[in-house]
Amino acid sequence: MTTQQPIRVLVVEDDPVAADAHVLYVNRVTGFTAVGKAHTGAEARRLLDRTAVDLLLLDLHLPDGHGLQLARQLRAAGHQADVIAVTSARDLTVVREGVSLGVVQYVLKPFTFATLRDRLIRYAEFHASAGEASGQDEVDRALATLRAPGPAALPKGLSAPTLERVTVALRDCAEGLTATGLAEVVGISRITARRYLEHLVDAGRAERSPQYGTVGRPELQYRWVRGQGQH
Repeated sequence: MTTQQPIRVLVVEDDPVAADAHVLYVNRVTGFTAVGKAHTGAEARRLLDRTAVDLLLLDLHLPDGHGLQLARQLRAAGHQADVIAVTSARDLTVVREGVSLGVVQYVLKPFTFATLRDRLIRYAEFHASAGEASGQDEVDRALATLRAPGPAALPKGLSAPTLERVTVALRDCAEGLTATGLAEVVGISRITARRYLEHLVDAGRAERSPQYGTVGRPELQYRWVRGQGQH
């Protein structure tokens, strides 16, 4: 019985903390394995010359050049690995340029494990497509697997605009915020602030710790997880 080989992923990300997180994310998805990580384009090219890779999880902002420049160089050198681009940029011109260079998906920072897992699962379905299509419908279905559905639903009672304000407030406060402090900054109730903060913790984008030195039960302090910010 032949065992299907996992899809081999190279993580290319300049932030070491984010790179480690992305490797963990990839290895948590059945059918995928991270075969290495690189922090620069030059390091990625060296790894690709000696390691078989099916897919690059590629940060577009690298210290030695733009990620699409790296993708162009890899295509010119004969490397055929597909690319999922990771970026905080929202320039649709970049998106269009990437299509011709093997970029099959884009993931906007900051993202959660659930978001990347969805993209990888869809890529796996596309990657498994083989043989001759019976007609236009089958071709359309193969391509449609790469298209992500609408935004994942937030827990009941949470809204995307408020979550964005909470995210910005927490990310911009290096020392962290309590639910009380966040409520004052954003203009929501402490209970509501706590729900948003716990949602960010569950998504792996924030961490919590007790705030000691206060009278009575210590209030939890929340901090943005380094490496999840935009750059």
